[in-house]
Amino acid sequence: MEYAVLMSVYEKENPDFLKQSIESILRQTILPGQFILVKDGPLTGELEEVIGHYEKRMKKKPGMEFTLVSLTENKGLGSALNAGLKVAKFDYIARMDSDDISVPKRCERQLQAMREQEADIVSGTILEFGEDIHHVQAVKRLPEMQDEILKYAKRRNPFNHPCVMFKKHIIEKAGMYREVLWFEDYDLWVRALMQGAKGYNMKEPLLYMRAGENMYLRRGGIRYVRQGVIFRWKLWKTGFSGAMDFFVSVCGQVLFGIVPNKLRRGFYKYILRR
Repeated sequence: MEYAVLMSVYEKENPDFLKQSIESILRQTILPGQFILVKDGPLTGELEEVIGHYEKRMKKKPGMEFTLVSLTENKGLGSALNAGLKVAKFDYIARMDSDDISVPKRCERQLQAMREQEADIVSGTILEFGEDIHHVQAVKRLPEMQDEILKYAKRRNPFNHPCVMFKKHIIEKAGMYREVLWFEDYDLWVRALMQGAKGYNMKEPLLYMRAGENMYLRRGGIRYVRQGVIFRWKLWKTGFSGAMDFFVSVCGQVLFGIVPNKLRRGFYKYILRR
């Protein structure tokens, strides 16, 4: 079962974090047949230098193709990933953010799970850290089986996007990523599940995700709350969720969005990540 890794990078990314992220893929126990890197608009010289280094390095790895997609302007994550998917040569796609770190057996275990569970979308547990990967701040676990995933998805995102692996043809059938600010992946999963896609969430940790102060700041504020309410309204109107699901999720979204960042961080750490 060959697979491709899909990563997007834009100008504000940290070059050192990008190195660590790519290295974690090159240390996989089963290497990808294709590494797709989408440059979402013009990048800094430091980022270009990192990309150039790994482009040369991957060309020396037998069986691995490095595919670089360059967008002339910053389009956003969803559009960048769609551009990358269009050039993917394999049906199995492993998503990877440019600042996270995959565990060495991540892709091997996901391929195994997709085969054994006959799943179309597979993610797993995420370990969130700040500055030091050895000091995990929180653990993000999700429901494991399809029935639990469908129920959970009515109120919260059912898959961990930074460590998801999916079948390309299933995502194409669902309509690919759409421009749904901050909720591109959640929107995609719901459409895929409504069309019969089977999901599975592994209990074992698959990825270390950076979760500094900026992550919590991005998930607060009136604009984020407004987008969350609009998205959940659409879930209700499409019939995927019910009135109570809408009410509970919107109340949580509003409360979570207006509290100070310190409280928001604690809410994530001690309630949402339990």
